Amino acid sequence: MKRVKMIVAYDGTNYCGWQIQKNGITIEEVLNKTLTDLLKEPITVTGASRTDSGVHSEGNVAVFDTENRMPADKICFALNQRLPEDIRILHSEEVAPDYHPRKQNCVKTYEYKILNRKIEIPTLRLYSHFCYFPLDVEKMREGGAYLVGEHDFKSFCTARGQAEETVRTIYSLDIEKTGDLITIRVKGSGFLYNMVRIIAGTLMKVGMGVYPPSHVEEILDARDRNAAGPKAAARGLTLIRLDYEKELEKEIHGENKNWSYTLCQDKIVSEGSAWLTIHRCTQEDFERLLIRVVHQAVRNGAEKVFVRDEEGAGRIIVGQPYGFYVFKNDDENGLWLVTQK
Repeated sequence: MKRVKMIVAYDGTNYCGWQIQKNGITIEEVLNKTLTDLLKEPITVTGASRTDSGVHSEGNVAVFDTENRMPADKICFALNQRLPEDIRILHSEEVAPDYHPRKQNCVKTYEYKILNRKIEIPTLRLYSHFCYFPLDVEKMREGGAYLVGEHDFKSFCTARGQAEETVRTIYSLDIEKTGDLITIRVKGSGFLYNMVRIIAGTLMKVGMGVYPPSHVEEILDARDRNAAGPKAAARGLTLIRLDYEKELEKEIHGENKNWSYTLCQDKIVSEGSAWLTIHRCTQEDFERLLIRVVHQAVRNGAEKVFVRDEEGAGRIIVGQPYGFYVFKNDDENGLWLVTQK
C-alpha cells in the first residue's frame, strides 16, 4: 500500500464544487471514478481544500491510497488521458503513509478577479466577476490592509450549522489592476467558508465608495456576517497554490488590538514541549485563544504545553476542561502544564 499526493487543477464551471454531494457532479467524484477505473481497485481521494461550486483551481492538493504497482510519478500522465479536459493532474508523487493534506501547516493563496469596465467581455465571463461601476483600487488597498494579520474573521464567514473557530491569519493581501482586470491576491493560514468571496464583495463596496476604507476595521470588530458586504460570485475565485511548511517555525507571534501572544516551538522536536506566553488578551477572547493556540502546538507535535498569562494569575482554572485540555499547576516551572483530557 502506498499513499500518492496529487496537484489538481480544474475549471470549476461545470462542477458543484470539490466535495461529493447529491445535487450534481463534483471534482472529487470524477477523480474517484477515474482513479478506480485506472487502478482497478476502489479509490477515495482526500482533498486539501473543498472549493465551492464554480470555483477554479490551479493547485489544489489531494491524496489517495493504492496497492497498484504503477509508479506514483507516472499516475498523473495515465490519469490525464482519462479525465475530462477541464480537470488535470499537474503532478503526482509518493508521500509518507500518514501524510494528510488538511493536517499540515501551509499557506494558501487565492486570487479573485474583477472585470471592471462598462461592457462585459464574453471570453472572461467564466473566470471573473463583472462590475460596471468604476472601482477605486487605491481605496480597496487601504481597506484590505486592515485584514492583514491574525483576526477573528467571523464577519467574513457564511454561517454554517456547526460551530467553527473563526480566527485566521492573512499574511498578505495585494490588489493589482492590469487594463480592466483587477486581481485581489490573498495569502493566509487558512480560510473560512466563503471568506475570500466575502472579502472581495466587501472591498468592491469600498472601491465603489459605499464604505470608507476604515469601515473594514469596524466590520472586523463587529464579528457579525451582516456587517460585511455581499458574497462575490464564485466564478471570479481561483485557488492558486498551497505551500506546505517544510520545517516547524521556532516561534509564532500573534498580535492585534484584542490579544498578543508568543508560542515557542523550538523544543517540540527535541523535548516534546512548547511554551505559550499570553502577553495580553481581552477576557472575551482569552479562553478561545488558550484553546486555539494550545491545540496548534499539540497538532505540531507538543506533548506538553506550558502556559504563562502575563496579565496575572487566576484566569486559567486548574482542573477545568478547556476544549480537549486540562491544566495542572507545575511547581517546578511556576507555569501551567496542559494535558489532554
